[in-house]
Amino acid sequence: MARKKPVSLSSAAEAAAVQRLLRFKIAVPSWGFADSGTRFGKFLQPAAAVDLEDKLADAGMTHACTGMTPLVAAHMMWDFPEGFDPAVPALARKHGVRISSISPCFFGDQDYKFGSVTNRDAAIRRKTVRHMLDAVQVARKCGSRELALWFADGTNYPGQGDIVQRKGWATDALQQVHQKLPADMIMLVEYKPFEPATYFMDFFDWGSAYIYAKAAGPRAKVLVDLGHHLQGCNIEQIVAWLIDEDMLGGFHLNDRKYADDDLMTGAIDPYQAFRIFNEIVAAEHRRGKDLDIAYMVDQSHNVEPKVQAMIRTAVTIQELMAKALCVDRPALATAQRREDTVASEEILRRAFFADVEPLLRQVRSKLGCPADPLAAYRASGYEAKAAKARTAKRKAMGMA
Repeated sequence: MARKKPVSLSSAAEAAAVQRLLRFKIAVPSWGFADSGTRFGKFLQPAAAVDLEDKLADAGMTHACTGMTPLVAAHMMWDFPEGFDPAVPALARKHGVRISSISPCFFGDQDYKFGSVTNRDAAIRRKTVRHMLDAVQVARKCGSRELALWFADGTNYPGQGDIVQRKGWATDALQQVHQKLPADMIMLVEYKPFEPATYFMDFFDWGSAYIYAKAAGPRAKVLVDLGHHLQGCNIEQIVAWLIDEDMLGGFHLNDRKYADDDLMTGAIDPYQAFRIFNEIVAAEHRRGKDLDIAYMVDQSHNVEPKVQAMIRTAVTIQELMAKALCVDRPALATAQRREDTVASEEILRRAFFADVEPLLRQVRSKLGCPADPLAAYRASGYEAKAAKARTAKRKAMGMA
C-alpha cells in the first residue's frame, strides 16, 4: 500500500484547490442528531436532540467546528409534523445555519400500506400530492431550495400490482407537484433497489429516477444516495453519466457494508467515495465552474455519539474532496491517450494516498474553525452540557 506523501501542487493549483474547498458546503440531516436506530430498536443517548431546536443547536456546533456545514436537511414527519413553524428560520440563524431541503414522508402512515404515489386508491394518491405541496410551502417559507423525495412504494409479490400502471400514477403525481414548484426550487428524485418492498420498488435505480425526473419537468433532478445500490455497483459511473446529462441534483452521503447501513461516510470504502468526488472534480475541470449539486448527509447514528459522528463525516467528505482536487488532470489525460493503464490508475492512487492535511489546515484557518474539528469538539464540553440539559428537558416533557 502506498504511504502518504505531502500533496505536491503548483502554487496556482494549490490556491485554486483552497478556493474550491472554501466554497464546498454540505447539509447535515436534522434526524442524524436525534435518537434513531434500526428496525430492531434504538439505543438512547442522553445528549441526543429532543426537538428541532436541539437539532439546530447541534448542527450549529457541527458547523462551528468544521466551517463547512451551514445547511440543515429537514424532514416533514420529524421536524414539521404540524406544518411550518414561523420561529424556525430565526432559530436556525441564531445557531448559524439554515434549512436547505425538506423531505416529505411517504412511509409510516397507514394509508401508505399499498403505496403512496402508486396507490390504487386515487384519494390516497391525491393525499400524497397534497403532502408534497405542503412540503413545498414549508420549504418556501424556510428559504429552502430543495424538495427531496424518496418513496417507499413497491410490491412484495409478482402479480400484486401492474408495473406500468403504477409508473403512470407516479409520473402524474410528480408532474402535478413540479407544476407548482417556486421558480428557484428543484425537485430531487431518489431511488432504492430494495426495501421495504421485496419484489420490486417503483423508484428502483438511477435510470428509473432519471425517467421520472425527465417526465416531471426541467427542475427535477436525480438524488444519489450512496447506500441505495446493489453490491458491486459502480456508483461513480452513474454519477459521471448523470453529470453529463445535467441530471445530477444531489447526494445523500453515507457508507455501507451490506445494504443501506447509513454508516459514516468513508468508514467502509473511502476509495469509492474518492472516485465519486473525482468524477465531480473532473466535470468541474472540463466545464470551468462548480457543479450545482446539493451535498447532503443522510446518516442515522445508532451507537455513535451524534455530533461526533457528524463532524467525523463532514471532515472525511472534505478530505476526500481535497484529494480529488489533487489529481493531476493533464498527466491523467496524457496517460489515458497513451492507453497507459498502470500510469492512469497510479495517478488516481497517488492523489488518494496524498497527505492533504496541510491543505485542509489552510482552508480551516480561512474558515475560522479548528485545525482538528473532532478533537476541538471533544474538548469543548458541549456533549456533557447538552446531555444534562436534554435529560432535564425530557423529564419536564414526561419523556424520561
